[in-house]
Amino acid sequence: MCNKLLLSSPTMHGDEMLFIQEAFEKNWIAPLGFNCDAFEREMGEYLDQNVHTLCLASGTAAIHLAVKLAGVKPGDTVFCSDFTFFASVNPVVYEGGIPVFVDSERDTWNMSPEALELAFQKYPKTKVVILTQLYGVPAKMKEIIRICRSHGAVLIEDAAEALSATYDGQACGTFGDYGILSFNGNKIITTSGGGMLVTKDIASRNKALFWATQSRENAPWYQHEEIGYNYRLSNVLAGIGRGQLRHLEDHRSKKEEIYRRYEKAFRNLPISLNPYDNSCSRPNFWLSCMLIDKNCSTDPMIILERLRENTIESRPIWKPMHMQPVFKDADFIQAEDGVGVGADIFARGLCLPSDIKMSPEEQDRVIEIVKSCFV
Repeated sequence: MCNKLLLSSPTMHGDEMLFIQEAFEKNWIAPLGFNCDAFEREMGEYLDQNVHTLCLASGTAAIHLAVKLAGVKPGDTVFCSDFTFFASVNPVVYEGGIPVFVDSERDTWNMSPEALELAFQKYPKTKVVILTQLYGVPAKMKEIIRICRSHGAVLIEDAAEALSATYDGQACGTFGDYGILSFNGNKIITTSGGGMLVTKDIASRNKALFWATQSRENAPWYQHEEIGYNYRLSNVLAGIGRGQLRHLEDHRSKKEEIYRRYEKAFRNLPISLNPYDNSCSRPNFWLSCMLIDKNCSTDPMIILERLRENTIESRPIWKPMHMQPVFKDADFIQAEDGVGVGADIFARGLCLPSDIKMSPEEQDRVIEIVKSCFV
């Protein structure tokens, strides 16, 4: 058996099997069903913002339906976080939209309000913004929301990495006109694969459900008047989510403990961790990420390789979208001179093991290997 120390893997508790077993006993294995209904209700109660939720097959499916609900049409520009995962942007292209990438700021690594203002100056007709809450750290939401409202733009909040994080006491995933959650296997809670759309009104939620169920009309036969998708979540997988949700706050606490141990251990090294504003935000610390000081010559890829040699998984920081070959012709808006904030963090950063099953002794191994790269 492999004893590899993983970056962030699922943690099961046993409660999940109660809901899975019920699905089997009732022979409700197909998509949708009572577990999906209950998971949506329980997540809505957890988010506590009078929102409507919809279980879906993935977070990417949720982003796609949000893009459709926002009215993106072929040729429309959409402002997207540059420093993010590929799936945050792809649905814009599905609908024929044109992504314009907005650089990060250094305080949270999230979308820069200053760069967003510059983007609106250059593309004043843009009406949709997709913001990613990176690594579970809330963005500067007051400023982002103010800018979007002043330009009449719809805000899609990709909180796939940020479930249980809050900003001014409000849950991430509830700030946008549409919110996105992910329950992929590496997220803070999982359904194996799955996601959720969060809306402010029931009509949007129901329209998304219609699209997600192949746009089948209410007729005795299979009648279709719009293009639809098979984006429904399995009733079995939703049962896993219900069991996981019971342990979400405990998962968040354990993620923070990991972050704090790294923070203390690296205090005298030329390293900082992914930053946040402790006056107004409570991250979920999904992944602890290190950033090597600019005046230090240590290469993060050397650290990654040293960890790999010791069967420890780490990962480079997300490669910014404007640097991806598939988006080589896309526009990139930045407020800081140079290569861009996200590109600079990508060059100097590394994601460290953040698995909540990791023991303090195992984390000490990681710490000592990292330290050895700065001798």
